[in-house]
Amino acid sequence: MAVLQMQKYSICALKKDRNAILKTLQSMGVAEIKSPTEEDDVFVRDDGQKERSDYERRAHLSDQAVDILEEYAPQKKGLLASFAGKDLIERSYYKEIEENSEGIFQDVSQITAWNKEAIEARSDASKLDSAVESLAPWMDLDIPMNVEGTKSTAVFTGTFSGEVSPEAIYGMIPADTPCDVNVISADSAQTCVCIVALKKHAKQVEDALRGNGFAKPAQPIDMTPSEKKDEYLSRKEELLKKASDIGDKIKAKATEKQRIQVLADYYRMRADRYGVLGDLLTSKSAIIMEGYLPERDAANVKTIIEDKYDVLFELSQVPEDEDMPILLKNNAYSSSYEGIVQSYGLPHRGEVDPTTIMSFFYCFFFGLMLSDAAYGAVIAIACFIMVAKFPRMSPSMRKSLKMFGFCGLSTVFWGVMFGGYFGDLVNVVSRVFLGNEVSVPALWFTPLDDPMRLLLYSMAFGLVHLFTGLGIKGYSLLKEGDIVGFVSDVIFWYCFLIGLILLFIPTSIFASIAGSQVTFPAPVGTISLWLTIIGAVGLLLMGGRSSKNPVLRIALGAYEIYGITSWLSDVLSYSRLLALGLATGVIAQVVNQMGSMGGASVFGVIMFILVFVIGHVLNLAINTLGAYVHTNRLQYVEFFNKFYEGGGRAFTPFKANTKYVEVKED
Repeated sequence: MAVLQMQKYSICALKKDRNAILKTLQSMGVAEIKSPTEEDDVFVRDDGQKERSDYERRAHLSDQAVDILEEYAPQKKGLLASFAGKDLIERSYYKEIEENSEGIFQDVSQITAWNKEAIEARSDASKLDSAVESLAPWMDLDIPMNVEGTKSTAVFTGTFSGEVSPEAIYGMIPADTPCDVNVISADSAQTCVCIVALKKHAKQVEDALRGNGFAKPAQPIDMTPSEKKDEYLSRKEELLKKASDIGDKIKAKATEKQRIQVLADYYRMRADRYGVLGDLLTSKSAIIMEGYLPERDAANVKTIIEDKYDVLFELSQVPEDEDMPILLKNNAYSSSYEGIVQSYGLPHRGEVDPTTIMSFFYCFFFGLMLSDAAYGAVIAIACFIMVAKFPRMSPSMRKSLKMFGFCGLSTVFWGVMFGGYFGDLVNVVSRVFLGNEVSVPALWFTPLDDPMRLLLYSMAFGLVHLFTGLGIKGYSLLKEGDIVGFVSDVIFWYCFLIGLILLFIPTSIFASIAGSQVTFPAPVGTISLWLTIIGAVGLLLMGGRSSKNPVLRIALGAYEIYGITSWLSDVLSYSRLLALGLATGVIAQVVNQMGSMGGASVFGVIMFILVFVIGHVLNLAINTLGAYVHTNRLQYVEFFNKFYEGGGRAFTPFKANTKYVEVKED
């Protein structure tokens, strides 16, 4: 439950060592580098954009080569391969790739060039398919399509739109111009024809045909359609053979895939370094670098840099008015919930990190919403097995799986308390298939039998949650030395709220909800009344203390008291604990009842298994999502609203942002 203290560092080093220093910092991955102060007559920014662009281009081409190898020689991967994370390679292997980068990049260029050739060959083959298809209507033509005639005849080869009969074509041509009309093919789209006429009548025939929509082929060929088809098919076979041969050559390079992956990450890291170099201040012989370090790592980084290079390395505290980056540090359990806080917003400098306290409430409420021991066991076992099976998965994925694993354990607890094991599975199976109903009693009570009881407890849990948030606000105010704010904004609210609650509990309204009348001793009633009065008066007088105008101050105080309506709506929001808990149980019971409709027969058993698997998988998925979403809402809207501002800037260290591998450091 802490925000790590940061220190500011400044490095002045020889210009010749700048790349080596950045490489060392990048490998350690614990220092954030920020843009230094403005340029002056001596120190200016050294533009490294050209080098950065070149390395980014090379990294992109290497990524393309990896994708090409994966396409031609795919490796079999399991369903859970995405959880495996990046491969860990030795530093010596990485150095080997670095030393032979140019040679490996030649393979990259060759693979991408081959792939381009193969794509072009397949594209040309596809075009030939279209060409063959366009010849299909002309297959019965036994002369070349570009023949214009003989010494004494003229030949017109072309098409009419739509289906046209020979008689109609004869009718288009003047009667005194004899000709021979041959319909090669006809359909609703077009009619392909070959018309022969005497050469002396060629102009008359052509004008008559064109006047009726006749059009010559767009690309007339110099051989018969059947011969051209054979030529196209032969050419297509050659192109496909070429593409296949290229594919074989690419497959032969599959053994180079990991080397190319490492090369891509090498170029990516170099591009990142040049991106930083272009933002640093340099003179003719020196370079200035500054940024932030976690205080826990500062001394170690300083020692390493000073031992390796001739530098001036200074550490200092971050000024109060400076935007310090935020890095959270929590225990092994609570750190799993840091992603929830980060999604809302990191705490600003000096603000309390709510992760640890929030994590316990989050786990508690998630389990209460899902509240089925079997579902919780499935979630917990699956998550913890994946965490153990894939030790190299990304940190964010590991944290998420651990979080859901802990929430699964909470679900098991609440399932036992409420007697939910795949709903009422034990009762249904024992009654339908064994003939003797057996039940597992709830350790506490069954919500479906007593929903109002769960509603009351849900609101009580909500009050504890909200009061905790108000308490954290009080702690923050005391930490800042604001005693007046602590009394006015925290103590008076506690008095007002606790007093109202104690006054409400003995009423008939509460009795109708709880099912029994609660009576307090007279002194408790008196104390409740005075707590309410003290809290209300305090809020009225101090709620608008920022204003010096007495009338406006009282008005603002009255508005502060009106905030009790917000508290009421927040408390009612916790009824979602009841709603989602009942939804899980009811749907599970419906699934069990549907599955048991086949009775105690072979068919009934098969039907039950199918309905059980499908129904409970869907119920688990839907209600796990619902529990996740609504638990987040209770933290973001109800809990954080009482004390948390957020808005902190995340600590972003300069590190090796690789895509495929991680290098094992010495």
